[in-house]
Amino acid sequence: MKKILVTGSNGLLGQKIVYKLKDRADVELIATARGENRLLNQNGYAFYSLNIEDQSNVDEVIDKVKPDYIIHTAAMTQVDDCELDHAACDRANVQAVQYIVDAAERNKCHLIHISTDFIFNGKEGPYDEEGIADPLSYYGKAKWKGELIVQQSRLKWAILRTVLVYGIVDNMSRSNIVLWAKGALEKGNPINVVDDQFRSPTLAEDLADGCILAVDKNATGIYNISGKDQYSIIDLVRTVADYYGLDKSLINPVSSSTLNQAAKRPPITGFILDKARRELGYNPHSFVDGIALIEKQLAEMKS
Repeated sequence: MKKILVTGSNGLLGQKIVYKLKDRADVELIATARGENRLLNQNGYAFYSLNIEDQSNVDEVIDKVKPDYIIHTAAMTQVDDCELDHAACDRANVQAVQYIVDAAERNKCHLIHISTDFIFNGKEGPYDEEGIADPLSYYGKAKWKGELIVQQSRLKWAILRTVLVYGIVDNMSRSNIVLWAKGALEKGNPINVVDDQFRSPTLAEDLADGCILAVDKNATGIYNISGKDQYSIIDLVRTVADYYGLDKSLINPVSSSTLNQAAKRPPITGFILDKARRELGYNPHSFVDGIALIEKQLAEMKS
């Protein structure tokens, strides 16, 4: 029996992991998130309220649960918010990682830590696991600091880097690029979309599978866990429009420099997945198949 604690269980990735693990006979699952449990199905796992930015709270929960594995999904991921509030970004993405690492070391946990393509400058994407970190944004810098805390710890650890995660969950508080594009185009609203950034969009279910594979394989080291298709952001949005038969003439190409975003984005990221395929058996959906899965889930929610 593996005892697995998930942080950020109310979030997109956290919810997917909980739903995939809660009925497994070989897993004792502990979901944790700030505030109350927002999942509709609350059977098959224990829930603890956990503020990862409160060291005493982190110590209390991890010392009590003593998990074999911690899958750390909780983070501040709004890139522009991080640029505008460095202190908040540091609390969530650096200090909280230190608190979790310290508690995990004391309890001899195996840590699965989620990181990002934004640790790279985007000049040489797509990247393999040996890519050199050179973040352009404060978010990227903070996530890189968090990675270094994990890498320099005495823990057994795996770092899973991902790109532009999309999907739907219970009580969804934030949108993502697929739902945003679909919603705007269905209303007939023109949208401005950058044509000079490239990503490999990641279905939340695929990232959850990567996390679970890392646990099941006792993986250590760095792994790229993303979608397998690389698109410019504008072609990604056009693909959403094609899938739903929406009007692509509403999609206006713009340069990143015209958006006045607080944080710089890396132009070309995306990941080479050979290591994750080979060592973990990771096999992600295509982007079109990912959209189809979301559409099926949306239909089920309405029925």
